[in-house]
Amino acid sequence: MGIKTMTIANIFWRIILVIWSLSIVLPLFWIFYESLKTNQEFFQDIWSFPEKLNWQNYSHAWVAMKFNQVILNTLYYVGTSLVVGTFLTVLSAYALTRVEFKGRKFIWSTILISLFLPGINALVPQYILMRSLHLTDSLTGLIILDTLGESVFFLMLMGGFMQSLPKELEEGAFMDGASLFQVFRKIIFPLSIPGVVTIAIFKFIGLYNNFLAPFIYLGSEEKYTIGVSMYFANQRMQYSSDWVTLFAGVIIAMIPPTIIFILFQRKVMEGATLGSVKG
Repeated sequence: MGIKTMTIANIFWRIILVIWSLSIVLPLFWIFYESLKTNQEFFQDIWSFPEKLNWQNYSHAWVAMKFNQVILNTLYYVGTSLVVGTFLTVLSAYALTRVEFKGRKFIWSTILISLFLPGINALVPQYILMRSLHLTDSLTGLIILDTLGESVFFLMLMGGFMQSLPKELEEGAFMDGASLFQVFRKIIFPLSIPGVVTIAIFKFIGLYNNFLAPFIYLGSEEKYTIGVSMYFANQRMQYSSDWVTLFAGVIIAMIPPTIIFILFQRKVMEGATLGSVKG
């Protein structure tokens, strides 16, 4: 076996990828060690390492940013939206890809067209509708908005995966007398678990990082999710100049999605090719 020689193009792309990786990792590392400084050290030299590790900044950030309440709100909002929203996505994908009915292609086409419409256009009518239904300033209202506002991308991803499943499985079940829902529950859903997990992971990341909708619809501080809470913490720190506490808060806010990514990174990578290969 000969030693593989790298072409100039390979070396170039490796250098680009290393630079790209450093541009992501170094800012995170900078925020972490800044969170362990005192404010005096921070203002004296923003690039120096802390003389002493001030872990109490994290407990201060936890109290100052009310993480107890904020995390409970985020868990309720993200958890409920994730479970209900993922189920509705899978159910919709099943109906649109595996069930034959009149108008199915028209509905699919209409859904695909909406993919090309700027989402920002829906904000005003959406807000008027939410206000008319008295769903503003409510975490439950926000959950209803997110679960019923289907993401076309997730629907296409799930639909592509379901289309790769053999049709003979359903036909055999129907011949044995199974109903449509029984076929979905006992055959299609179990076989779609890899796709469901991938959708759930992407949904979790999207919901956890969702800032715009909670910022628009939540007015009471006790209902803030983590994104909105971090925004207002940033606004307050501009006047108090307590930046090390803010950096500690940023690190705390990053912990849940980081853990999820570490646990499910293989599934996240598989999601990039989901539905692209037919069985």
